[in-house]
Formats: sequence, C-alpha cells, structure tokens
Amino acid sequence: MKRKKMKLQKINKNFVSLLGVFFGLLSFSVLHAQTKEEKKAQREARAFAAEAQENLSDNNFAEAEANYRKAIARDPQNAEARYNLGNMYYSQEKNTEAGFNHKTAATTTEEKVVKHKAFHNQGNAFMKQKQYEKAVNAYKNALRNNPTDDETRYNLALAKKMLEKEQQENEQNQDNKDQNKDNQNQDQQQQNQDQKEGQNKDQEDKKSEEGDQGDIKDNQEKQEPKENEGDQKKDQQNKEQQNPKKEQGDEKKENQQPQQAKGQLSPQQIKSLLEAMENKEKEIQDKINAQKAKQSQPSNGKDW
Repeated sequence: MKRKKMKLQKINKNFVSLLGVFFGLLSFSVLHAQTKEEKKAQREARAFAAEAQENLSDNNFAEAEANYRKAIARDPQNAEARYNLGNMYYSQEKNTEAGFNHKTAATTTEEKVVKHKAFHNQGNAFMKQKQYEKAVNAYKNALRNNPTDDETRYNLALAKKMLEKEQQENEQNQDNKDQNKDNQNQDQQQQNQDQKEGQNKDQEDKKSEEGDQGDIKDNQEKQEPKENEGDQKKDQQNKEQQNPKKEQGDEKKENQQPQQAKGQLSPQQIKSLLEAMENKEKEIQDKINAQKAKQSQPSNGKDW
C-alpha cells in the first residue's frame, strides 16, 4: 500500500510540471502574437502618419486629418501623430482642437522632448484663446521637461503679464459694475423720492384746489345777497315808476321818522304846544285878575 501511494504522488508531481510547461508555452505564444500584432499596428500607424505629412505638403488638410486619425486609431500611443495633428489644427486657427491634441500627446509619451514641445504648443493655443492662466500652466509644464528653452521662458513671462493685466481689468470692471450698481440704486432712490414728493405735491394741489373751490363757493354765497339786493332795487324802481305819489309820501314819512327819532318836533306838534302854553297862561292870568278884583271890593259881610 505504501509503495502505491508513493508512486501516485510522483505521478501527480509530473502532471503539475507538465501543466506549467504548457501554460508557459501558451503565454509565450500569446505574447509573441500580441507583440507581432502591435508591431504591425505601429508600422501601419507610421505609414498613415507619413501619408498625412505628404498631404500637409500639398495643403490637403482634409486628407491629412483623415490619415492622422487613422494613425492614432491604429496606435493610440503614437504621441507624434497626435502632436502633428495638433500643429495642423493650430495652423488653421482651430485652437481648441490643437490644445486637446497637444495635451494628449504630452500625457501619452514618456519622452521629455515630445512632452516639452507638446506643452509649449498647448500654451500657444491657450494664448490665442486669451486663456492666459491655462497658458501659464502649460508653459510651466513645458519648462519642467526642458528648463533651458528661452522661447518657452519668454512666452511664460508674456502670459503672466497678460494674466496680470486681465486681472486688473477684471477688478476695474468689477469696481465699475459695483459703482454702476450703486448709481442705479441712488437713481432708483432719487426716483422714488421724486415720485413720493410728486404724490405729496399732487395731494397738496388737490387740497388747495378744494380750498379754492370752497372760497369760490363762499364768494358766490356772499355775492348772492347783493344780486338779490340788486333784484330788489330793480323791483323797487319798478314800483316807484308805477306809484310815484305813493313813493313820495312814503319817502316823506321815512324822512320824518328819522327826525322824530333824533328828538325833533314836527311843526304841528310845536303849534299844539304853543296853543297849550297860551291857554295855560291865559288861565293863570284870569285867576290873577279875579283875585285882584276880589281884594279891591269893600267887605260888607256879604259876598255879592
């Protein structure tokens, strides 16, 4: 029993070894096949890129773009094809497409020379779009891969200057915007105040108008008696014209009444008083004469 078991274990070890060799050979074959396919794709990509370069020489941009895209499709890691495609877009003022392909080329390759050129040209594309902050970052990335490039250094300084100017203009515009907003608020407040004052004035004018109408009404009421008085005078004149004698008599009486009111006596009253005084004086004189006559007679004891 023991011997059989040992023999079985030996058979198992040999089987595992054979499996290892088999998978090793299979992996080598797959890798070899992949490498062969990749090399073929890279050769085809380089061929499309070369055709694109010839198209650019003939100013045939449409064919050049198509061949560059074919090259990138066959070999996505072909940073040179993306870099050249970005340059083609840059020459046609297609700055957005240029910047994208330059960035892709820079992040795809490990070669610092390609990285430096790709970031440098990306910065140029951002400068044309007046995206100065992005341009500054792109030029900095270019200098990280080639710190000695004076052209990149100059472009970086220019981008910083333009960015500073842009920030100052933005601050000035913001200040102007705030000032305009303050002015608008002041104008609105002034307009509201003017409107309020206008409303108050309208109310005052309305009250004044109502007061004037009241005064006119009062004056009309005051003038009405005068007009009635004038009507009465007209009626009186008409009556006087119709009854002149009666009016004269009434006028005479009216003239006498004021005189009596002042303490004056009418001629008739004066005449009556004089007659009364004369009668009284005559009566007194008669009494005196009778008394004298009585005293002059002799006394005989009789009263004859």
